[in-house]
Amino acid sequence: MPKKTKNIEYYEAIGRRKRSVARVRLYLVGKEKQVSVGNLKIKAGEVYINQKPFDKIFVESYKRDFILSPIGATNNQGRFAVSVLVKGGGKNGQMEAIVHGVSRALVLVDQENKPNLKKVGYLTRDSRKKERRKVGTGGKARRAKQSPKR
Repeated sequence: MPKKTKNIEYYEAIGRRKRSVARVRLYLVGKEKQVSVGNLKIKAGEVYINQKPFDKIFVESYKRDFILSPIGATNNQGRFAVSVLVKGGGKNGQMEAIVHGVSRALVLVDQENKPNLKKVGYLTRDSRKKERRKVGTGGKARRAKQSPKR
């Protein structure tokens, strides 16, 4: 069931990876072929991350392809206007959180998308986190103090 805000229908999901959290909204684009989100006008097929076009944030083409890969895997190119708010982590963690969020939103759109996305591995939450630093080790998480020689 899509949510509504000011007569704009959208599907919302959260994606996570390491310290990154991405809130993804897939807007259903009507006859006018664009959606007004805040002060932005997003056309069908466009992706905005933190209110900027995603090709300005992720300059490398393989990263852009990776972000759009769940949409391509489910044959939904040009159907949605995508808006993402992402916080925390680094660029790679944010990118993987966005992919996770887009995949989860596509499952909300249509349950038939789930087997395709699950087979590729986009719905799996990569739960690895940074290991905490232990007290008394003299540095990082797995470092041990140097033993005395005499």
